[in-house]
Amino acid sequence: MQRTLLSKKNQITVVSGILIIFGFFSRFALNNIVGFEIALIIASIIGVTPIAIQAYQAMKVKVISIDVLVTIAVIGAFLIQNFEESAIVTFLFLFGAYLEQRTLNQTRSAIKELTDMAPEIALRQNAEGGFEEVDVDDVDEDDILLVKTGAKVPVDGTVLTGEGYINESSITGESVPVTKSIDSQVFAGTILDNGTIQIRADRVGEDTTFGRIIELVEEAQDSKSEAERFIDRFSKYYTPAVLLLAFIVWLVSQNIELAITILVLGCPGALVIGVPVSNVAGIGNGARNGVLLKGSEVIHDFSKVDTIFFDKTGTLTVGNPEVGETVYYGQNTDKALAYLASVERESDHPLAKAVLAEIGSTPYFPVEETEVVKGGGVVANIDGHRVVVGNVALMEKELVDLSPQAQEDAKRFEENGNSLVMTAVDGELMILMGIRDQIRPGVKHNLEELKKLGVKNLVVLSGDNQGTVDLVASELGLTEAHGHMLPEDKSAHIAKLQKKVRS
Repeated sequence: MQRTLLSKKNQITVVSGILIIFGFFSRFALNNIVGFEIALIIASIIGVTPIAIQAYQAMKVKVISIDVLVTIAVIGAFLIQNFEESAIVTFLFLFGAYLEQRTLNQTRSAIKELTDMAPEIALRQNAEGGFEEVDVDDVDEDDILLVKTGAKVPVDGTVLTGEGYINESSITGESVPVTKSIDSQVFAGTILDNGTIQIRADRVGEDTTFGRIIELVEEAQDSKSEAERFIDRFSKYYTPAVLLLAFIVWLVSQNIELAITILVLGCPGALVIGVPVSNVAGIGNGARNGVLLKGSEVIHDFSKVDTIFFDKTGTLTVGNPEVGETVYYGQNTDKALAYLASVERESDHPLAKAVLAEIGSTPYFPVEETEVVKGGGVVANIDGHRVVVGNVALMEKELVDLSPQAQEDAKRFEENGNSLVMTAVDGELMILMGIRDQIRPGVKHNLEELKKLGVKNLVVLSGDNQGTVDLVASELGLTEAHGHMLPEDKSAHIAKLQKKVRS
């Protein structure tokens, strides 16, 4: 029975609130005092029930909680027939509990979304050499696992055979998929965009990089604000002190009504309801403005912030590689673009999507005698022409003439953080494209606003390469830039600086 009543606290809160509204309506609109008192009496009784149950449970373990004080105060208010106080006190406590539970539910929801991203199954090699589907929790270190195109990597491991492109944005923030081949390291929760690989399990379960990310988030969510920690300490002493004060007043004055009034006035409704209300308001306001707050402690800490750390991909940048710069050489560039699109349409390379999106609608030609040059690009015959698509090294290998201007353009593109895609037709360079993640629109203005609010240091921590991170920092006017960082590296870096500040 007790469990059922406690599980219905939200419904009881609603009913209590409706009864209080009806009671005041009866008094001031209908001038019906009887209806006013009956509504408040019922609201008090149903409202105090779950509070009294919690008080009883606290007393069973020898804890004098605020619930005990509220229960006694409501009983006292009944004795002095102050039904208005008893109804409102119980409603405020129930409503405060509802807001606190709502905040906790938001926390659990955020953690659930993260854990839902974790891989659940794996293809493990059996004794016969085949692969069978097993639960990821059954995978042990040194097991051999098969990962197919589109599947999540189930554990941290080392590639034994095969190669492919893996999207590591969930771990490193790197927007461009990374090539993986024999002896490469892979991380749980990343996605194999194409290819097939076999890996040896090096770290499993909670020891994986993804498992540690979830643990870091849970630690952040479980932390309490300074105000909440104060209330936890405060409640241990406040309730006994108020009870003792009421008892002393009764001994001295022999006035039971005065003693009960002290109990009613001593209920810290504003204190108990104020923290969850302000936390929910802060988290909700942040969410409406695109800021997700991991727990209530950060709300308090914002008042003292002078340094803010940012991830790069998807935060300062859009999160998808796009063609940012293009230079054309020679004549008939429309035909060269068509040749380029024809080659990229058949490619699995992650940059091919960016090139095709940039070119848009164009005629396609049959591609013949395609040769994929590992780490370089593609060579093919199209419409009777030898077409080379790739990087500078491939152009030099194919004896493509790179003019001083083209070399200068390529160097400038790379200094701007671009990956290069060059297109040559019959030994003549026709197109140079620079592909990189683009700065998110409006973010520079937002960073300038933070500086005006008193934030002195704006720092980016990213899993991307240092050159690209430095470029973004320079473009946005950031104070510091750190690349090649995994999530645990970012957390350790911040913790180190926090420790340094506190010491």
